[in-house]
Amino acid sequence: MIGAKISRWTMSYFAAALGWLLVALAMLVGGLGYPAAELGAPDTLVVVHAVCIGWLSLSVCGALFQFVPVLVARPLPFDKWALPALFLINVGLVCLILGFLSLAGRIAPAVWLLPAGSVVLGAGLAMVALDLGLTLVSQPKGSALFVIAGLGALCATVALGVAFAFALAGSAGAYGDALLAAAIPIHAIAGLGGWLTLTAMGVSYRLLAMFMLSADLGERQSTSALKFGALALSVAVVGGLFAIGLEAGLGAVLIVAAVLGVISLALYGRDIATIYRSRKRRQLELNMRMATVSFANLAATVTLGTVIIVSGKVGVHVGAFAFLAVFGWLSGLIFAKLYKIVAFLTWLETYGPVMGRAPTPRVQDLAVERRSEKWFIIYFLGVWAATIMLMMGEGQAFRGAAAVMAVGSIGIIHELVRVRRLSDVAGSRRLPAGAIAPSLLFARN
Repeated sequence: MIGAKISRWTMSYFAAALGWLLVALAMLVGGLGYPAAELGAPDTLVVVHAVCIGWLSLSVCGALFQFVPVLVARPLPFDKWALPALFLINVGLVCLILGFLSLAGRIAPAVWLLPAGSVVLGAGLAMVALDLGLTLVSQPKGSALFVIAGLGALCATVALGVAFAFALAGSAGAYGDALLAAAIPIHAIAGLGGWLTLTAMGVSYRLLAMFMLSADLGERQSTSALKFGALALSVAVVGGLFAIGLEAGLGAVLIVAAVLGVISLALYGRDIATIYRSRKRRQLELNMRMATVSFANLAATVTLGTVIIVSGKVGVHVGAFAFLAVFGWLSGLIFAKLYKIVAFLTWLETYGPVMGRAPTPRVQDLAVERRSEKWFIIYFLGVWAATIMLMMGEGQAFRGAAAVMAVGSIGIIHELVRVRRLSDVAGSRRLPAGAIAPSLLFARN
């Protein structure tokens, strides 16, 4: 990425995402949503959308605005869309959440906010998908294929979400009501399994190889996981909608999709192990060690999912399964990569212009790993405790575990702020002649 243009608004996306994470954790600690309410209750939908759209999706979008042009060595065609898209996504999400709160009776009736918010939110995400998608299709290979598949899943997720919003407002007709009654599992699979997981897999292939100094995998090997993942997604979305149209159950469709998804993740695990074994950097940095924990959480999520399906307890423990997938796997990986990406982009922005003309620190000098590590440990301990409490049905203890997660998250965010402010770079190397201190929320160049 040396010499690559720095995305001006990537830090803004990260800042907004971290803000939404804190809002979501505050709601969990305060007892809003599952397990205090049912999984499908409006209160739970508030938390789910704050996490999945506000925290996870904004983080991924911010990373892709920087990563995609590097991946295909081509600039984004609509680079100036990033800021208005961020505005629309946040405004749409706020409207959507207010609509759910209205549905729950917590604020004055205003269910019209649901369709209005979904359309605004969909417009923002469509701008992101179009900008990134048009760039990626110029070189559809390797990691780019994962992101293209992820963007396709994002479109399916948004389309279903808009239909649900209109149905909840009572203006979607009979087919919209039928979708709302049966297609929520498809919406969740397209969002978590397609958009977020396939994209995270594709990005991680390149980032892990780059950060560990490993050789890139052959395209044939790396796309094996994608083929099964895309097939699982197709079966779930296309097959699921077809089954709903025939007024048949989703059981068989979801089982086939689950088997294909497990095969995809197993192949992904094999590829990650290959990258790890071939690394030239023997001493792993903190971001890689924490990414390894998130991969272990992914394996635990698959194991938990298999056990509850075989034991026939999906209805009882699906909340714990989703929680571990969202906070153990996806959030853990995003936190680990943010720790490295923020430092790397800050270093490029600040010291790239003076490199070779003045002494500069290393990327590693922008952060203190020993101090930061304890916040990651606290965060993951909170996630594991919260998952166990959900499985045991201990709602009050779950809130305590969520508070532990919040403490770890705040600690990690504090470390990221210190990186942006160059707080841990000492002496004359902090700002050599010609270097400009970075802004906290956006890139100056």
